[in-house]
Amino acid sequence: MTTQTRPNFLFIMTDQLRSDWLGCAGHPVVKTPHIDALAAVGIRFRNFQATSPVCMPNRASFMTGRYPSTHGLRYNGCLLPLDTNCFTDVLRAGGYRTASIGKSHLQPFTVDAPLRDADTTKRLVAEARRPVDGNYSQEQPSSYQGDTPFAFDLPYYGFDHVDMVTGHGDRCGGHYRQWFRQNCPDWEAMQDPANELAHDYTCPQACRTPVPEEFYPTRYVGMQAAEWIGGQAGSDDPFFAYVSFPDPHHPFNPPGKYWDMYHPDQFEVSLPYEAHQNPPPPLRWMHEQWQEGAKARSKTTARRVDEQHLREAMALTAGMITMIDDEIGRLIEVLRDTGQFENTVICFNSDHGDYLGDYSLLLKGALPFRSITDVPMIWSDPASRQGRETEALATTIDLPATILDRAGFAPYNGMQGTSFLPVIEGADRHHDAVLCEFNDLGARLGFERPARVRSIRTARWRFTLYQGESWGELYDLAADPRETHNLWDSPDHSEVRAELALELAHMLAGQMDESPISRLMA
Repeated sequence: MTTQTRPNFLFIMTDQLRSDWLGCAGHPVVKTPHIDALAAVGIRFRNFQATSPVCMPNRASFMTGRYPSTHGLRYNGCLLPLDTNCFTDVLRAGGYRTASIGKSHLQPFTVDAPLRDADTTKRLVAEARRPVDGNYSQEQPSSYQGDTPFAFDLPYYGFDHVDMVTGHGDRCGGHYRQWFRQNCPDWEAMQDPANELAHDYTCPQACRTPVPEEFYPTRYVGMQAAEWIGGQAGSDDPFFAYVSFPDPHHPFNPPGKYWDMYHPDQFEVSLPYEAHQNPPPPLRWMHEQWQEGAKARSKTTARRVDEQHLREAMALTAGMITMIDDEIGRLIEVLRDTGQFENTVICFNSDHGDYLGDYSLLLKGALPFRSITDVPMIWSDPASRQGRETEALATTIDLPATILDRAGFAPYNGMQGTSFLPVIEGADRHHDAVLCEFNDLGARLGFERPARVRSIRTARWRFTLYQGESWGELYDLAADPRETHNLWDSPDHSEVRAELALELAHMLAGQMDESPISRLMA
């Protein structure tokens, strides 16, 4: 019998899931009964913001409680320096058993170079800072070519147990790929594009995978997490399990029954391009590219697509979401069966959203519409299993401080987020404004140089500055919650624009890295 008194944590993260695509958030079609059940006995945040609307920077902000411009993983394709402390290092130092199961993405999991145009080959000294020595190839394909499960250099960003899944769709890499090769008898045929199952979808990146449900990455993450969590029962030491699903990210390829669980006709494009009264330049540029039949620069680049393509992407995304929900049900069942449910804080979150039809767009990019910055956040706490919703404004960098606060530990110097535990305990406010950063790795979407975007969100306003551009965005979220009318040039809102610009300036002035206090004392 355990004498454990500190809470366990099960932190579930999805990839590219917008906040309104859950049953508990009011979606009329998508079925998420297990996530809804968490919300029914927890707290669902209606205004939870990603600190960055793309994978790697926001995931690093989750791990560190710091902004991308501070922790250094500024854009996809970059990396989090190995000398970085994460909140999991604090938990580990305090006696927690820490595990990362699924997608981490704190280091590049591809050898492809970032979309940078500058030639650095002639520089005698390449960068402003010397590289931190260490193994930065642990998420790359070369580490998983053998049959023996790749052994990480531990701890890995504060995790003592790592079960890695890299990439997306049915051809994920990492430990999953090694497991897949050993457990699926016809694995080579399953991953041969020539064996794609027949379908009539024409959406870009829609693929009907022959990989059965039992061998698909979502099932793998659920099974591996369930096994690890079940193995912690009876211990006197609490655990922190970070369970990260690589779906519902593109490509759109839910396996088995999840492929046709939903039909495109069940979905509507309720916010087409034409709904925006005065589209900002990148939105106009994507519309013009679509009219000309031009291709996007990469598979990860936001683009406008046809309405039928959007409906198809919605149906397939819904299938991926419901598959994740089923695996969450598995994890909750394991907690209950092993007697750990009543001492486990369960959190559900996503790293960012997807335009998924808003203004006829797919994927994510420089324009920080709420579809990609608003993410689901549910906190189900054994100290108070009562369902409620909160309008409190919070953001990704607040998560580490909150988790440490709940565990009874102080944050390290340099953490920029603040604990929203008072909201969990009943308060109705947290931040008056939150900051979102986006840094592109190359010039895309009509920008002449990589976009540098800073955006603040208040209870009423969204104000966005694009570095070096004469235009920007200002939306009245009270009168225009779907962000259809840009008030940047409105004379009637010039004073509001000036006030928000000053508030943004103050927030940016406070982004100095406070760590270390002194190199000599560090």
